[in-house]
Amino acid sequence: MKGKDSLRQLVLLGIGHTNAHVLHEWAEHPIPNCELICISPFASATYSGMLPGTLGKQFSDSEMRIDLRRLTDAAGATLIVGTASKIDIQNQSILFPDASSISYDALSIGIGSVPAGYADHQSSPILVSTKPMQTFLQRLEERTSQSNANANAKGALRCVIVGGGVASVEIALCFQQRWNSQPDPVRPIEIQIFTASERIANGMNSSAITKLEKILASRKIEIHTSQRIVEVSDHSIQTADGKEQAADVVIWATGATASQWLADVPLEHDPKGFIATHKTLQSLTKPNIFAVGDSGTIIESPSPKAGVYAVRQSPILWHNLQAFFDGGPMREFEPQGDFLKILNTGDQKALLDYRGWSVHAKWCWHLKKWIDKGFIQDYQLPPT
Repeated sequence: MKGKDSLRQLVLLGIGHTNAHVLHEWAEHPIPNCELICISPFASATYSGMLPGTLGKQFSDSEMRIDLRRLTDAAGATLIVGTASKIDIQNQSILFPDASSISYDALSIGIGSVPAGYADHQSSPILVSTKPMQTFLQRLEERTSQSNANANAKGALRCVIVGGGVASVEIALCFQQRWNSQPDPVRPIEIQIFTASERIANGMNSSAITKLEKILASRKIEIHTSQRIVEVSDHSIQTADGKEQAADVVIWATGATASQWLADVPLEHDPKGFIATHKTLQSLTKPNIFAVGDSGTIIESPSPKAGVYAVRQSPILWHNLQAFFDGGPMREFEPQGDFLKILNTGDQKALLDYRGWSVHAKWCWHLKKWIDKGFIQDYQLPPT
């Protein structure tokens, strides 16, 4: 139900990179005669670009988080910490498990994605998904502690990372750095990356990938390409061609797929279950529903599911939400074909890749840190 009959209601479902920008702008320029309601399963948002660095102890946990309670309070918005059960698009309302509901005049869905294939293996006790990011570090710490406490634990901690994208490789390198930086490690660590792709870090140029392969080899992190995981047991993984690899912890960091919840929303979807949108980020089905970041796919110009696109959609979403309520012209989002990529290698260095040129150096890490901290500081309010 509406909080005030005289006010129109804008609802942000999920506070990821794109929707967070709307909340930030609202503090200075609220839409007239409109109430902002934010729904999130957590009271904080995590900046994905800093997650590997936080894993590698380059940042504190608080440095990568956005306090949504403080941000919504500062913006004069309402925060609901909870999970919606469904969207009733006919009655323009969001339903919750306790049978309560929230009405909306416009809705922006930004609940992200889930790692592909994780749902098929989530019952395994050694499996740790990178999503939700808010609890990833805690769940990984719990799993490694359980393994270390096992009376039968012998030799190295055997870590398998499933997925060979840029984020997966960053996690491998930063987790190794975290483990080896302990004052007195319980035992050494062995990390192996399994990916169904022919090469790791798809999307980077060939010379950058070659450099990355050499970095991983120098750190004794093994790469297994063209290997699809079909089973995760209590103590191992198995590939489609029958190979078995013993493991104490399996980090599931595959590419993005739509959650079942998102796929069940009664709107038009793309073949992978993401909400189909126009370039204006509006649903093909309902123009008062926007889908942003990983949650939406622009049918005319689809782009990879990556945080950089979610960030760049931010000003388009904010403009178009204002235009929706004011009756002004919409703007279209045009994804950039190439963009700067900087991969954190966990050792106070980073691998930079831009337009066919790549370099691995300390200054690349400082550039990445400057970019990341500059981004998140816009959303972190000073201490009161």
